[in-house]
Amino acid sequence: MHRSPARPAALAVAAVLALASALPAARPDLAAGQAVAEGLKLKSQVLGRDIAYAVYLPPDYANSTRRYPVVYLLHGYTDDESGWIQFGEVGRAADRAIAAGEIPPMIIVMPDGGVTWYIDDAAGQVRWEDMFVREFIPHIDATYRTRPSREFRGLAGLSMGGWGTLVQSLRHPELFAAGAAFSAAVWPDDEVVGMKQENWDKLLGPLFGAAGLAGKDRLTPHFRKHNPLDLVRTLPEETLKKTRLYIDCGDDDFLIKGNCALHIALADRKIPHEFRVRDGGHTWSYWRTGIVDGLNFIGQSFRR
Repeated sequence: MHRSPARPAALAVAAVLALASALPAARPDLAAGQAVAEGLKLKSQVLGRDIAYAVYLPPDYANSTRRYPVVYLLHGYTDDESGWIQFGEVGRAADRAIAAGEIPPMIIVMPDGGVTWYIDDAAGQVRWEDMFVREFIPHIDATYRTRPSREFRGLAGLSMGGWGTLVQSLRHPELFAAGAAFSAAVWPDDEVVGMKQENWDKLLGPLFGAAGLAGKDRLTPHFRKHNPLDLVRTLPEETLKKTRLYIDCGDDDFLIKGNCALHIALADRKIPHEFRVRDGGHTWSYWRTGIVDGLNFIGQSFRR
């Protein structure tokens, strides 16, 4: 999983958006024309705590009354809502891509997923997926001028966030038109069975109700219900075709086997999708150079 460098005590905020109303007061005049707000919070009743998030608004947001499509951008393991801003530089990338006409103007929302893998755990104690579907998406639609329908809603993420992108796209096709998964944390069964015990117990065991278990006992029903490979192999074809998928993984990435297996599983069922293998590994330089292509793929769903 991705482990980012420790965050500084205080990150520079590119712009502070007034949230006294649904419409921020203005877009600051920055050199890159960028408007990003960090440190925003949603008080979640489902989780019983605040959920931090960051938001990127397109250049013409403050000077228009139009509504915009929205992309939810998910971070990797041990990172948080600031990762794509600080290390991925997604605000600047989006500004340039919008100016060049490579992607349509869009809102990009980056929630803090902690180490939840963006799903509900087997014990029902950390219900991140429930929070996301029932509270977070409605909160964003009520707070910003989004176009609140699946046709104008996308999902993207890296590593753990790539897993989350695939799982949410496949489990909730009624919510998302497209998903772009970068270096997604997808494991074939043999890699799950063969994972070192300490890694399993730390990363995935508690999530799937399989802490302390070894071998095939790790492949619990909860794992099967959320594993992208199982979802692709078992969901009805009409369900799989509802959300367009873009999968991108580096040729030197330790997760390449699972991503290739996912591509083959989709191809075997003749599910249209895009699969990219570029030169690189599990690094921010890889994701920074690929994010615009992913947003372009999602943005194609928004255009009419």
